[in-house]
Amino acid sequence: MSVRYDAAAASRFASLALACVEREFPYQPAHPIRSPADVHRPRALHPSFYGCYDWHSAVHGHWLLAHLLRRFPALPEAGAARKVLGAHLSEKNLRQETAYLESHPHFERPYGWAWLLKLALELAGWKDAEAQRWRAALQPLAALIEELYLDWLPRQTYPIRTGTHANTAFGLTFAFDYAAGLKRRDLEAALREKALAWYGGDRDYPAAWEPGGNDFLSPCLAEADLMRRIAPDFGAWLDGFLPQVPEALARPASVSDRADGQLAHLDGLNLSRAWSFFSLARALPARKDLAQAAQPHLEAGLAQVASGSYAGEHWLASFAAYALACAFEGATSTPASRRKAT
Repeated sequence: MSVRYDAAAASRFASLALACVEREFPYQPAHPIRSPADVHRPRALHPSFYGCYDWHSAVHGHWLLAHLLRRFPALPEAGAARKVLGAHLSEKNLRQETAYLESHPHFERPYGWAWLLKLALELAGWKDAEAQRWRAALQPLAALIEELYLDWLPRQTYPIRTGTHANTAFGLTFAFDYAAGLKRRDLEAALREKALAWYGGDRDYPAAWEPGGNDFLSPCLAEADLMRRIAPDFGAWLDGFLPQVPEALARPASVSDRADGQLAHLDGLNLSRAWSFFSLARALPARKDLAQAAQPHLEAGLAQVASGSYAGEHWLASFAAYALACAFEGATSTPASRRKAT
């Protein structure tokens, strides 16, 4: 493999994250304004996650810093990253974030919720004294999101199959990793039940219709990556759902204008496709078409992480790091006892 997940790549990603997580503007709020009293600066609303253009990008920017520090503790950016995480993931700041979500329980559902639980899981697995303090401060917010998932899942009758933030397959995926990893059995069972209800019977997905014009997730591969964790016989399920990877899904998406935030999503699509293909190929080594599609997507996405446009630079490094982790570390591998690969 020509690309590497090494300290040099980690340093580049850390620099991008540090340039964003404390940058308050530009910002796109998801905050309902019912009266003049609801008008606030981003940092006043979200003292932990006010940067990176929007709340969810700020959350996964913090995940990225924790992820990089955990794997590459000697990074030149380590001191700055620890300082930012310590300041933002304080008990005071996170109490305010928790209070905000309590009063706005639909906020960032499910994409931001999923990334927040991924951050919590990352901190939980890091044997570092500072990280454990940050984890403890984050725990009330993570616990609230667990409760919100358990309230929402029975009410969400149908799956959402978009390639953007509302996608329910992605929204369940990181939540399932969190629940399984931290033994949150009620949440794990609810996620499993809903995933099987929504997707267990899916067959012959029309993958040739992808990509959509502003996708940063593949609805097809996001679903497959979730079911890799859930399906009792995943190999049989995938053979019925995606018997072969069509050219439209095997070929990286092209981006015509990286200054346009919606079009720049497609660079993220290449990276999220890459992490799905690598993980699916590891689960099903007999499916050579999955492995063959992974590398071109990874290379296409990595080439544009630092494009010079904030439209992509405020978030793509997180996708790149996760794609590289899936490529080299099997970051989302499912234990063999949970699946039957063909």
